[in-house]
Amino acid sequence: MESRLCQWSMIRALIAILQWWGFNVTVIIMNKWIFQKLDFKFPLSVSSIHFICSAVGAYLAIKVLKLKPLIEVNTEDRWRRIFPMSFVFCINIVLGNVSLRYIPVSFMQTIKSFTPATTVVLQWLVWRKYFDWRIWASLVPIVGGIVLTSVTELNFNIFGFCAALFGCLATSTKTILAESLLHGYKFDSINTVYYMAPFATMILAVPAVLLEGSGVMNWFYTHESVGSSLVIIFVSGVLAFCLNFSIFYVIHSTTAVTFNVAGNLKVAVAVLVSWLIFHNPIPALNAAGCAVTLIGCTFYGYVRHKLSQQPPGTPRTPTTPRNRMEMAPLVNDKLDDKV
Repeated sequence: MESRLCQWSMIRALIAILQWWGFNVTVIIMNKWIFQKLDFKFPLSVSSIHFICSAVGAYLAIKVLKLKPLIEVNTEDRWRRIFPMSFVFCINIVLGNVSLRYIPVSFMQTIKSFTPATTVVLQWLVWRKYFDWRIWASLVPIVGGIVLTSVTELNFNIFGFCAALFGCLATSTKTILAESLLHGYKFDSINTVYYMAPFATMILAVPAVLLEGSGVMNWFYTHESVGSSLVIIFVSGVLAFCLNFSIFYVIHSTTAVTFNVAGNLKVAVAVLVSWLIFHNPIPALNAAGCAVTLIGCTFYGYVRHKLSQQPPGTPRTPTTPRNRMEMAPLVNDKLDDKV
């Protein structure tokens, strides 16, 4: 009986990971397809559509289908806690879409893997938190891999690179803010989207209309197949919401270490699929830089997990007393590169 339960647990975890990969890679590829093949070069508008689809999807999942119970949040906390999170969340998604417009998926995904390093550095500089030396050591291959990938990228674009890099900072800020602003609320991914997506839509709607409105109207009049293109754009929004729902499933079906490793392998899958579809050239050194970065991210997750398992009596180094010792979040962030 126990062996059957174990087998079913492994099968469920594998199914959860595969469907998470499927939604994640599909959303990334579709966004790149929208910018490159459909010539819809309006990342603010695409992000707005995704937020609207996610807000509607979360409402249906919680209020209509009752798939998850609603976590009640009072009005004051919505504006004081969730609104700042939504603002950073919005910046994170927009920067990800902007980077996809200018640089290949493979390069963008590699840069996004820089998030653990930016999270640790931000916590150290701004919040004055201390980390075990092994955490710092695990960041070396991540930084080295990013540098190698950047200097060997044939389609390097400084604007796309900066957008992806600042996207990492936004993701790290969101992760850190979540620890303080959402303290006391045990949000799952669906409830998070339920509260944050409407705020994000409100934040992004005016800039999207002002900055991209005329361009979108011109695209409507000049694009050859508007109907089918709009279907693809809205389907990408629906899949973006499904991605958030798949994360809820994979988090509850796997361990933190498995989630971390699967997240890094997901980047490799996204790079491979994008190369097969868009045929962007990937030099050997560029691929090596990507591999080093992913290995570094996996090593970072392993180190963090091992340190979190240390018993309370484990001695610390003199420079990292226990009352100021802080462990970085296990990034992949659960709401990263979604919506």
